[in-house]
Formats: sequence, structure tokens, C-alpha cells
Amino acid sequence: MSRTLNRLFDNDWVGPALVCFVAIVGISILQPSFLSSFNIFVLLSAIAVNMVVALGQLVIIAIGQMNLALGAFGGLVAISFVAVMELYGVPPAAAVVVALAIGTIAGAATGFVIARTGISAFIITLAGLQIFKGINLGITEAQPFYGVPQVVKDFGNLSIFGPIPWLIVPMVITSLAMWYLFNRLRIGRYILAVGGNRTAAELSGINVTATIIWAFAISGALAAIAGMMLVARLQIGQPTIGDDWLISSFAAPVIGGAVLAGGHVSVGGTFFGVVIIAIITQALVLFAIDPFVVQIVLGALILWAVGINRFREIRVAKLNEAR
Repeated sequence: MSRTLNRLFDNDWVGPALVCFVAIVGISILQPSFLSSFNIFVLLSAIAVNMVVALGQLVIIAIGQMNLALGAFGGLVAISFVAVMELYGVPPAAAVVVALAIGTIAGAATGFVIARTGISAFIITLAGLQIFKGINLGITEAQPFYGVPQVVKDFGNLSIFGPIPWLIVPMVITSLAMWYLFNRLRIGRYILAVGGNRTAAELSGINVTATIIWAFAISGALAAIAGMMLVARLQIGQPTIGDDWLISSFAAPVIGGAVLAGGHVSVGGTFFGVVIIAIITQALVLFAIDPFVVQIVLGALILWAVGINRFREIRVAKLNEAR
């Protein structure tokens, strides 16, 4: 029995899932309105967007790097998505394709520079953050675009049934796609191999340069999807979209068991990490607590998650030594 429990708790998602369960039960007892249809709709909408954002960072963490420009990708795509519809009359479906192309190209270009120059992703993506944010502000002149078609607004603010928003659909699709990528596709295995041991990956014949470019291209595409989801939710092409993605995009994967050095990630764990952050944020609103407290809580959660990961690494190392 104890061995079965140990195997169960070795899964990255179990701990965060238990935290979510306890938090939902505790908050609903203290504040029954937490489980109201309206609050569930708001909570699920936030989870949907934040999960796609977290997946965009997760694929970069998998190769042992970071993408500080993730929010800048999303912001540029968001205003471009609305701009082509408002200024050029492009239909929403075609605008989605254009937006995905912009995000993917921005990500691939960033990955290409990192892979070819060997410069730290921290430096390149920090520069990219400023470049793409500058392009964003240059296009908008720091003013929002208001020409969001009604069908896009409806997608971001209507429900499929009950309190289940339409925004859940792209979240489910991208989550399943990323799980499939890491567990079934060759490129997913290559990404994890490069993150686990770059030298060993090169010696085994993996094209590390192409793998890094692929990872950043996927990250850019996911940022594009999240940017469009926020446009639908906010009903406006706001140039500040993506500015607050950085901390939560790192916090959720780390809480979910991702190893910052690369080589190990969990889509399921990331989901529950996103849920934890969303629950904390929503609880602060319901209990009328200063919203800036959420930043302190997120920092504490990251430290807690890193500590848990470190403890797990030490335990695994000891078990390997014992064998």
C-alpha cells in the first residue's frame, strides 16, 4: 500500500491537485459565492488563458532555457490580430491565421538567434522583449484598437453551457497537443533530450539548433493563441496585453513539477499550477485583500515548488546510489 502511494505521489500533478482540492473546499466554506456560476465562469476563463500562456513557457523550460519575450509575442499578436480586422477588413478566420503566423515567426526568429549565436536565451529574449514591445507601441501609438468583431467578442464572453466558457476549447486543444508532443512525437522527445543533456543529445545525432528553433516557434504560436484569447475576453486590442505574463508563466510550470534545468516537464502538473494561481487570485478578490499580495504569494509558491523539486532530485539521487 505504501509503495503504491509513493508511486502515486511521484506524479508531478498529484501534489498540486491536492492543494487545489483543499483550497476549493476551504474557500467555498468561508465564501460560498466562490462556487457561484458567475465566479466559476470568471475563474475558468482566467484558467483557460493562463494555461495557454504557461504552455508557451513550458516548452522553453523543457529545453532548459527561458522566454522573457513571451508576453511581448502575445501583445504584438493581439494588436496585430485586431489591426488587420479593423484597418483592412480581414475576416476573423483569416486574421487568426495571420496572428498565428506572426507569433510563430517571432518565436522561430528568436530561437534562430539563440541557437546560431550561442548567446544566453535570457539575454536574447530580454532584448526581444524590448524589440517586440517597441514594435507593438509603434503600431498602436500606445492606443488600443476597438474594432473587434462581435463573433470574437462572443467567443471570449459566452459559455458553451452553464458556466463553461468557450475559451476552454482552445485551452483543451493546446493542452492535449502539448501532451501528445512531449509523449508521442519525435520533436517532443528531442526537446526533452536537449534540456536533459545537450551534449548527449548532440552525440546521439539530434540537431540541437533545429530543436531550439522548433521550441521557440511553438512557444510563439502558443503566445499568439493566448493573445487572441485575451482580445476576445477583453473585447479590445490593448497594447498592454502580455505585460503581466512573465511571473505566472514561470510559476505554473514550476509548481507543476517542471525542472528549470530542462529535460522534465508535466502538462498535467502545469494545469494544476495554473489552477492554484487562479484560485489564489480569485480568493484575494472575494475577500477584498490587496491585489498586490498576489505577487508575494506567487513568489512564495515558486520558492516552495523549487524546494520540492530539489528535495525530489536529492531523493532520486540517493535511491540511485542505493541501487
